[in-house]
Amino acid sequence: MAIHLTPTELAREYGLERQEVLEKCVELGIPVFHGCIDKSLFVANVHPQTAARGRITSSRGAQSPLSSTPSASSAA
Repeated sequence: MAIHLTPTELAREYGLERQEVLEKCVELGIPVFHGCIDKSLFVANVHPQTAARGRITSSRGAQSPLSSTPSASSAA
């Protein structure tokens, strides 16, 4: 089931600026239909290696609410 969000909603959810979301969509060829973007398509294309782990990082370095806390084994 697809979840379609506006650029503002995606930006808020992933700690990005609205303009960054739109720039990434244009850069990666992610379609924007009637002002909405498919959330799963956006995440999978913006950070394919981290989408599988459920994390996304903005260009400013802040992690989104999807980011997980590091485990004790990765902290060592």
